[in-house]
Amino acid sequence: MIKKTIGRIDKIDFPEFELLEIEAKVDTGAYTSAIHTHKIEEVIINDENFIKFTLLDPEHLQYNEKEFTTKNYEKRVIKSSNGTSEERFAIKTTVTLFKKTHTIELTLSERSDMKYPILLGRKFLNKKYIVDSSQKNNSYKLK
Repeated sequence: MIKKTIGRIDKIDFPEFELLEIEAKVDTGAYTSAIHTHKIEEVIINDENFIKFTLLDPEHLQYNEKEFTTKNYEKRVIKSSNGTSEERFAIKTTVTLFKKTHTIELTLSERSDMKYPILLGRKFLNKKYIVDSSQKNNSYKLK
């Protein structure tokens, strides 16, 4: 398999949530990927457990404060960039990059102090992409 080169930033799509062209930061220092959310809660719908969360992305007003629900989730202990461990919810969904759709696991995280609403970590990038930090929007340019 030939690996595509991804830059430090790209615009990606989440088909399941109908989110298009969301800016993501590629972070080879992070193991897991994350999405900027708040109002995270477990809910029961028709006797099934779901996770409900609200997206925070002021750059995309049509998505900012939009509520999402999925049953593809679990709780995880994640070590943050400052070295502390915390329990977070992680969801499984799909993401489209370079016209190809992949499964991705995202931790739900309040990232208001971060510039980008999505962080792509090594677990997702591994065996799929080569990172060139001098480039950006390589996938988006192919649209």
